[in-house]
Amino acid sequence: MAPFPLYTEIISIAKHSACRIKKSTPSISRVGNHGASSAMRLNRTMQKEKDVFMMNTGHPSAVPRHVIRSWIAGALTALVAMGGIIATPHAASAVAPAPVPLGTAANFAVLAGTTVTNTGATVVTGDLGVSPGSAVTGFPPGVVVGTTHQADAAAAQAQLDLTAAYTDAAGRTPDATIPTELGGTTLTPGVYNSASGTFEITGNLTLDAQGDPNAVFIFQMASTLVTASASTVTLIGGAQACNVFWQVGSSATLGTGSSFAGNILALTSITVTTGVTVNGRTLARNGAVTLDTDRITRSVCQVVPPRTTSTALTSTCVLGRPGSITLTATVTSSGPTPPTGTVEFFSDGVSLGTAPLDATGRARLVVTDLPEGTHRIVAAYPGSALLDPSASPVLLLRVGPDGLCPVKIPRIPEKIRGVILQNRDDQQERHSGFQKRGGSIKNDQNSQVVIRANGRDRHRNRHWRPVRHRVGSGRSYA
Repeated sequence: MAPFPLYTEIISIAKHSACRIKKSTPSISRVGNHGASSAMRLNRTMQKEKDVFMMNTGHPSAVPRHVIRSWIAGALTALVAMGGIIATPHAASAVAPAPVPLGTAANFAVLAGTTVTNTGATVVTGDLGVSPGSAVTGFPPGVVVGTTHQADAAAAQAQLDLTAAYTDAAGRTPDATIPTELGGTTLTPGVYNSASGTFEITGNLTLDAQGDPNAVFIFQMASTLVTASASTVTLIGGAQACNVFWQVGSSATLGTGSSFAGNILALTSITVTTGVTVNGRTLARNGAVTLDTDRITRSVCQVVPPRTTSTALTSTCVLGRPGSITLTATVTSSGPTPPTGTVEFFSDGVSLGTAPLDATGRARLVVTDLPEGTHRIVAAYPGSALLDPSASPVLLLRVGPDGLCPVKIPRIPEKIRGVILQNRDDQQERHSGFQKRGGSIKNDQNSQVVIRANGRDRHRNRHWRPVRHRVGSGRSYA
């Protein structure tokens, strides 16, 4: 089986993805001494994944999206290591980090170690708790859309789970050390720290999941997290706040009127100043959580439907229909998301063109210029933002003269039994045991065959005229 050039197609997809990255809001990222070693490590990973993929090119199948991300990340990291500074969104590790398990702490929007203090009409959506302390003040006027746990078993267990989550996040190996100021930058999934051990957000920070709703972002701080007034954290490319984790080594402060996304896991305290919106959680291990007319909404990861697709391929020739050749690709997905976009058809590794998918997931392409002979046909679906790509198995297609489907002509047997023949008097009679003495068969323009039987009926000794039988009429010859 000759290899189908799906590898080339995926490289093309990767290039398009890289172009989209370069077209997004640029930010300047610096690389320290670790840059060269990171580039070498990622390039080795990239080469391994490339080799594994190329070994399977003879069996087209769904292409993992993480492979594409690893090639892009490896190329960008190599450029960083060689050039020192590039004006593109910062790309982290090719290996996507796993989410930080929160355990029962995931039920809480606000959790403190000593006290929870509120001023004004704060709305907390999710549970509010404190342990080992027990003081909760300011509710009302604050509202908790959930359950308040004050030094009870649920709060105590949540603190234990928070400690485990904090330790997990702090122990992750960083993918990149980036500047303290995050405002004005765009980051892709990964584990980040800074040389100063702190992070600040002035302006807007964009977190781009690159089409993967399960993408994880982890920020490690040895000391503080501080966001400026009116600062924002924007999630794009399918990023979810539930998968963003801020591990803070001391205390976090969110500026007035700011909009924040993610789970704050603070060792000491969290201060949420006036008019802040938090899509995530404010979880403090040992200190207090202070609120002031804020909106804290516990983030919940949306269930991601299955992404895999499969592509099947048929042709009118295979179905036994003479005439022009029509290729039909049928793309199905394993989840509720219907496949959309186009399908590209290949013959012996050369593109025949593309066709759009209809509402039933079918794409049809009429082919008129294939030379006579047998061809290896493959249909490739490039995927979408919500679905993975896939390719059909190889279809062996025989093409007749003039680029048309060949006509299957039945063979004249030595004996024709149970066949209606026509005599000189235009009377149709059924005979068995007619012995062929000689004859020929040909195809006319109406998909019929003409049987010329130059023989005699052994019983009646008559000559028989040619009889027309349409191809595929179901007559049997034995």
